[in-house]
Amino acid sequence: MKTIFTRVSLATAIAAASLGIGQVQAADYNFSFAHVLIEDTSNGQAALAFKKEVEEKSDGRISINVLPAAQVGGDVEIIEQIQMGLVDIGIPPTATLGNFEPRMQLLDLPFLISSYEDVEAVLDGDVGREILDTLEDDNMHAFNFWGAGFRHMTNNVRAIETPEDLEAIRMRTMQAPIIISTYENYGANATAMAFTEVYNGLQQGVVEGQENPLANIYTMRFQEVQDYLSLTNHAYHAYAAVMNKGAWESLPEDLQQVMQEAFENGRDTARRLTLEDEKAILEDIEDEIAINAITPENREAFIAASMPVHKEYAEIVTPDLLNKVYDAVGIEH
Repeated sequence: MKTIFTRVSLATAIAAASLGIGQVQAADYNFSFAHVLIEDTSNGQAALAFKKEVEEKSDGRISINVLPAAQVGGDVEIIEQIQMGLVDIGIPPTATLGNFEPRMQLLDLPFLISSYEDVEAVLDGDVGREILDTLEDDNMHAFNFWGAGFRHMTNNVRAIETPEDLEAIRMRTMQAPIIISTYENYGANATAMAFTEVYNGLQQGVVEGQENPLANIYTMRFQEVQDYLSLTNHAYHAYAAVMNKGAWESLPEDLQQVMQEAFENGRDTARRLTLEDEKAILEDIEDEIAINAITPENREAFIAASMPVHKEYAEIVTPDLLNKVYDAVGIEH
């Protein structure tokens, strides 16, 4: 099998350069950056590029220690540690952040955001900024939304063409109420499970299916223990780039500017690398797993089947914010 992710050497070079060999002065600010992803994913690479940029442009005044692959725990644990100041920076999924700030769940409503044009209109616009600002009350300063592309479904029972095809399938989900509600609404049996446990869960039959972007599916080798990949494009897998509020406020204005620019470049890098990888990933795994795309007609059926979830969460995410997203993506309401 050919290797899709060819940036390992870059990651190694960045990591080696960031050790500070030859520096005669210790950093004024030492920050930890924790996430659950494998370093070879687009966002894992973007985190390393962020580290390199911050350390270089701050002239060594800031040091970033990247802790990938759930070294300090899953997304929930990372969020809690950021709140307490035990970890400084993270890129947790918006769905998991919904456990702490309910309005954050808005972005994970199924079949709400369905194109990269919608991603830019919502996440990078005024609505996205309003959603990010809700985290200030949770002791987190939020910068922007990184992302790993759109989520798709895999399972060992059948190809997913319609909402009815999910009936009774044991689907692993993130530890996020809105994702659990989505699959229960489709008739599946939803089971929350930490990301690092999913491969074994699928292999042992504890769960029969899962959802993730292509990059996460590929790097975790889910195609080895799944029979069907259905390209549903049902939700954009957004990560909110956040920092402990006290750590952010401890920085002088010039270093805040360095961090802000690096977060923006990190977002753009993550999205660019994601798009570059997706076509190659599909070509690489097509002999290992059956791949299907849902038809436009069945997408409309999924949208209709998803409306009960939208209505259930409208009051939680606030009707005002939901209507702003509807307006941004052209959904009538």
